[in-house]
Formats: sequence, C-alpha cells, structure tokens
Amino acid sequence: MNPFSSGTRLRDMIRAIRACKTAAEERAVVRKECAAIRAAINENDQDYRHRNLAKLMFIHMLGYPTHFGQMECLKLIASTGFPEKRIGYLGLMLLLDERQEVLMLVTNSLKQDLNHSNQYIVGLALCALGNISSAEMARDLAPDVERLLQFRDPNIRKKAALCSIRIIKKVPDLAENFMHPASSLLKEKHHGVLITGVQLCTDLCKVSSEALEYFRENCIEGLVKTLRDIANSPYSPEYDIAGITDPFLHIRLLKLLRILGQGDAGASDCMTDILAQVASRTESNKNAGNAILYECVETIMSIEDNGGLRVLAINILGRFLSNRDNNIRYVGLNMLMKAIMVDAKAVQRHRATILECVKDSDASIQKRALELVYLLVNESNVKPLTKELIEYLEVSNQEFKGDITAKICSLVEKFSPAKIWYIDQMLKVLSEAGNFVKDEVWHALIIVISNASDLHGYTVRALYRVFQASTEQESLVRVAVWCVGEYGDMLVNNVGMLDIEEPITVTESDAVDAMEVAIKCQRLGLTTKAMALIALFKLSSRFPSCSERIKDIIVQNKRSLVLELQQRSIEFSCILQKHHNIRSALVERMPILDEATFTGRKAGSLPTAVSASSIIPCNLPNGIAKPAAAPIGDLLDLSSDDAPPAPVSSGGDFLQDLLGVDLSPASAPSGTSQSPKTGTDVLLDLLSIGTLPPVQSSSSAIDILSSSHDNKAPVANLNGLASHSSLSANATSPASSAGMMDLLNGTGAITQKHEENGPAYPSLVAYESSTLRMTFNFSKQPGNPQTTFIQATFTNLSPNVYNGFLFQAAVPKFLQLHLDPASSNTLPASGNGSITQCLKVTNTQHGKLTLTWDGIYVGFLGLGLL
Repeated sequence: MNPFSSGTRLRDMIRAIRACKTAAEERAVVRKECAAIRAAINENDQDYRHRNLAKLMFIHMLGYPTHFGQMECLKLIASTGFPEKRIGYLGLMLLLDERQEVLMLVTNSLKQDLNHSNQYIVGLALCALGNISSAEMARDLAPDVERLLQFRDPNIRKKAALCSIRIIKKVPDLAENFMHPASSLLKEKHHGVLITGVQLCTDLCKVSSEALEYFRENCIEGLVKTLRDIANSPYSPEYDIAGITDPFLHIRLLKLLRILGQGDAGASDCMTDILAQVASRTESNKNAGNAILYECVETIMSIEDNGGLRVLAINILGRFLSNRDNNIRYVGLNMLMKAIMVDAKAVQRHRATILECVKDSDASIQKRALELVYLLVNESNVKPLTKELIEYLEVSNQEFKGDITAKICSLVEKFSPAKIWYIDQMLKVLSEAGNFVKDEVWHALIIVISNASDLHGYTVRALYRVFQASTEQESLVRVAVWCVGEYGDMLVNNVGMLDIEEPITVTESDAVDAMEVAIKCQRLGLTTKAMALIALFKLSSRFPSCSERIKDIIVQNKRSLVLELQQRSIEFSCILQKHHNIRSALVERMPILDEATFTGRKAGSLPTAVSASSIIPCNLPNGIAKPAAAPIGDLLDLSSDDAPPAPVSSGGDFLQDLLGVDLSPASAPSGTSQSPKTGTDVLLDLLSIGTLPPVQSSSSAIDILSSSHDNKAPVANLNGLASHSSLSANATSPASSAGMMDLLNGTGAITQKHEENGPAYPSLVAYESSTLRMTFNFSKQPGNPQTTFIQATFTNLSPNVYNGFLFQAAVPKFLQLHLDPASSNTLPASGNGSITQCLKVTNTQHGKLTLTWDGIYVGFLGLGLL
C-alpha cells in the first residue's frame, strides 16, 4: 500500500512526520498527505472519512492550513454512529470557531443530537455547543439546554450547566431563563454537578442584577449550609486532596458568597460565622489549604464591614509572608496592598514582616514589598521606616537601588517633619545611591536648602564632609559644589554651628581644593564640572586671598576640549581680569528659591499667572518662605535677596528691569494733559503686546552699558539687573506712537498717513544713555505684512572709541530673525560716526500669535566677553 494513500493509519502518518530531519522534509510529507486527503474527499470516500479527519486535526495542530476539511466534520456529525459523531464533533471544535459561516449548517444536527436517546451523543453535542456556540446558535438551542439541566444523568446535567455558562455570556438576555434551574443545581449532592451549578450562579450574578437579587433572597442560607457541610465533612477518598475535602468546591462557594455579600449587609451577616470557621480551621501547611485561605480572606475583605473578621483575615496574610513559598508570599503582599485601603491600622501590625520581605532575594517580592511599605508610611512612622529603608539601601543590589531610592526620596519629601531631617536623609540617600536619583531630586534638595536660611552653614559643612569622603555619587557632588559656591564663606567661618555638629576646620584653600577636584575628576559629567567652575567663579569674590589661584584654575580650562567648559572659562577669566567693577554683582548669593513655584512646575500644574492666594506656603520649620512674586520676574531672577518682592499685579516690573524704565503709573501734573501714548506704548505697539500705563524715564543702580577707559566695548550685565537708560522724547509723542500699531503682527490698522517723501513709520530711539544711542528705522514691503525691516543705527556719545562692537538679539520661536553684518566693528567717539546694521523679523504666526516681553532679549556684547 502506498504509505501516503488516504488509507494510511494515523499512527503511520505521525511516524513519517516525526522521522523527518528537516522542516522541508516535514512540509513535503504533509503536502503529500493533504493531497491524498483531498483526493479522498473528492471521491467521497466514506470508509476512511473519520481517519482522514483525524489526520487533518493532527496536521492542524502542526500549524498547516486544513480549511478544505471543514465540510467533512459536518458529514461525520450527520452520520448515525457514535464513533463517527465523536470524530466529527472533535474536528468541529478544533477546525472551526464561532466566526465561521459554515457553523450555521451544523445547528440542525446539534438540535437533533441534544434530543437524542443516547446520552453519550447528547454529551457530545453539549460539549461542542459549550465550546463554539455563537450568539445565533445560543438563541436557537437555549431551550434544549435549559431542559437538559433536569436530565436524569448527572454527567449530562454537569455538561448542560457548563453549556449554559457559554450561552448567557453570549446572550445575557437569556439569563432570566436559567435562574430557577441554576438554583436547583445548588441542592445537588453530586460534587461535579454542584461545582458547575455554583459556577453557573456566579456568572448569572455577573451578567444580571435580577439574578443577583434572586440568589441573595433564596440561596444564601443554602450556600452557607453547603459550605459548612463540606468544611466539617469526614475523610472522603473520592474528593480528598491533601487532607481537605474538595478544595475546588470550597473556592467556588467562597467566590459566589463574595459576590452575594458585596454591598449587602444582610447577606454579609449570614455568612460571617462560616467565614470565621473556614479561616480559623483550615490548615495552611499545604497549597490546597492556602488557596482556600486566600479566597476566604478575599471574601472577608470584600463583604460589608466586620472589624473582627478583617483583623483575622489580615493576620492570615501576615502568616503568608512568613511562608517559605515565594508564590504564597507574593499573593500575600498583593492582598495586603488591597487590605491597606480598608484597614491600614491592622496592616501596620505586620510592618516588620513586610520590611523583611523588602530584603528578600526574589526581585518580584522585593518590588511588591517596597510598594506596600510606601503605602504604609505616614507622619507617625516616617522616621523609623525611612531609617530601615536607608539601611537596606546600603546593602541592596545595584538593580534594586533605583526603585528603593525613588521611593525613599518620595517619602522623605512627602512626610518630612522638619527641614533639617529632610536634608539629613537626602544626604544619606545621595551618599549611598546618588547616581540612581533623578535630576528632580537634587533640584528639590537645593531649593529646600535655599529656603532653610538658618541651616545654610550646617548643610554646607555636612556636604563638605561627605564630599571629602567620596566623589563617586555625581548628584551628591553637584549639590555639594553648588552649596560651597553659595555658602563657602559660612563653611570657612563656621557660621550657624549647631549643637549636634562636630567642629570642623576648613580653610579657603581647602574649599578651592574641593572645587578643583570636582573639575579635574574624570568620572564626573559635564554638568557637574560646569557647576564647579561657576562655584569657583563665585568663590573668587568670597575668598580674596585665593582669587589668583582661582583665576589660574579657570584659565587652565580655557584650553579644554569641551566647548561648554572652554566658553565658561573664557568668559569668567575675562570678567576676573578686566571687569572687577561688576564681578561682585554677578556673583551675589542666589535669592531664596520659591518652593511652591518649583512644586507646581514639577507637577505640571503651575498656571501662567500666579496669584498670591494660589501659592501654598511651606509648612516646614527652619525656613523662610519667599513671598509671591511676578512669575516672569522670578524666572529672570530680577529680585535680590533683600529687595522687596514686586507685586503680582504690576505688569511692567520685569520690563523696567530689562529696559531701565519706570513703568509704574504716574499722575500727570495739574493743568497738564497727559500724552495718550508714551514711548513704551510705541515700543509695545511695535512688538504687538498691547498697552501699558504711561511711563516716565528713570534709572537704576547698574548700567547695562558701563563706560570704560581701556577702549573696550561695553559689557552686558550677566545677572540681568536693571539698566540705566531713557527713552527718547521723540518716541513719546502721540504722533509718533500712533503709527506703531502692531508692526510685527500686521493685524492692526495703521493710522499714520504716509508723507510724500517720508517713511511709513517714524524712527524710534530704542536706547539712549550718556555713552550710547541706538535708533531703529522701520519699513515694510507692500504685500508682505508679516515681515518687518529694521535698520539699527548706533552712535557713540562717549569720548572713547569702542573696538570689537557686536550687536545680538533674540526672539521667540514663532519669529524668524535675520541679522545682516554690521557696517563696522569700530564705533567712533563723540558722535563722529555711527554703525548701521539691518534686521529682518518675520512673524510665522501672522495674525495668530503676538510677541510678549518674556520672550525678548536684546544685548550688547563687547570684544572683552567674546
């Protein structure tokens, strides 16, 4: 006989396939066998139809297509013999699913078999219907399945109950038809029928609220009695598993009781006694007993409040944590995370056991226990729990340090009782795992340190100690160099010494040595080295005796291959050598940083305009909270430590600092009519940002351009302090301002009339001081309203010639700026000449966005800064 003919036995085909050494050989065998089966199907071979279908099922399990044999399943199902029907139904369940249209052809055969006199054929039909029933089949065959729930044979009742579950899931509207038959199954003595009846009732409760109420009213007492009988039943070899009678039925009954008791106080009271009995009498030395206890605990935690039972349940979970089986410990931790929302006080009693689980060798248990500890922490236990976690951080695995560090930092920030404790704990974390913390952590620490004015000395000394011990943790080094740069004088002079501190002697040279170590350390990153360089620059003013050494260290980095360090070194060395008059202002101590503003930004919830009432004051002691200030002014650091904060309602304070003008409202003298638009209004109209109150010229402490006698260009103030300037009187006239409406936005009406041979827009003296005057001339091309051409003219009013003059400007992203080269880089003295430079500004969001002052910066940089 041909080994690949349709008459080949199934076992021979399996042997031939398993004998293949390569995938190609296997495909060849399968291809030949499928061809033989197709030939037999075409010849309508009835003798080997069941054998061919068995082969197709095996080929299907190997992953090859077998759709051509689907109709053979229907033919076998339609036959009269049990063996053929068995293969046909098996093929139907394996080769087809509920999405196949062919399945509709088998509905009539199923209906006939459900009413067959042979109970085994009825069982085959129920099994197939329970596996592949579609919604249409469920509606057609539901009455037959409902009738079989009262069949004489328990196996048929069991299969009918399972088939009913499939039907109500596919068609929930049919649930009411199965409520009464399902409740009768709960009185069965046969455990197989009883467990399927319980599962049917459970699913009915999930899909139908009417069924839920029906079972609550009629079945609670019967279920409690059944569970009590099983729990107290003597040894039965038929159902015994590890000394427990039918643990699967135990679990199904507990799940159904949980659904019935949830949200119903009366039903919960009925099952309290049996739940207490199961929880207290079930042995936990076997997996079967632990499974029952777990379901019992979940049921207790889900039903209505019963304090004593919940304590008992949480104690069982505490015993789970002491089990040697990792799986039991894990499910215990999972359940405790749910229980803490219900009874946190009872969970707190097992705090020590939970902390031991954090130190477990299993990574899953570690993470779950850490999450549970995080939920356990409150104001009363934050100190001992944080201490335990930090002690474990010292010996934990590298893979786990990131998770535990994040949790510790979050807990310390959330529940810190005092700033000194917060600082101490964060220093411990940074010294142990500083490389694992996110940037937001050390940013927040710096802000807290800045606000704790009475702890500045204590903090800088503590950081200096840990920095001297190790420089491996980069986040710690960053905080240390920032604090030394800000409070280095307190470190050297032992300012603010606390009783808990040990005396320490640090010289100015020691502090400079520490910063030099940070700059030269190879394993530290660019950000850290740049911060150390800035700290050195600040120490040059605080430590005059070390200024020459600091200058030498900074000069060494002018040859650095890293552009950032090279640029900073060049700029700082230039200031140290040539601009002593502004150095002290540049390196002043940072103002107190606003904790509420930082918290809002970190949470992504800070509004664009912050009112005084919306800022939450810091409730930690030892600190001085910064009063609310204008957000733009705070962003630009325009306020000093001792200056009173600008009122939030004032819209021009930061503009005053940038332009050196006083934008506060001034009352016009009596008898004098005030101009409707001042010079600032003209500039605001030019930049499309609206109108501010009338202004008058004023001056502040520091000039944005300082006159020098070494023939160098003026230097911009790096701290962004207020400048000494005045707006020209030409720019304050009503006639001049009228034509400056919305020049960059182009949406406003231009009210100025064109003169015959004059420009469309008037000239504007944008800046004028005793040393420099800057004039802007504006023009637009017809048909291109979004583009503005500006010709800037610079005139030197001082007796000194300025060399290396450079003009720079910055605009927001929606504006495009093109700067043409200046006509010269030398500005003649005493107004004997001028420099001109053309600018082209294009508004890419023409008609949609306008320019705001917080996006404007115009600077003059001289040769000395470059």
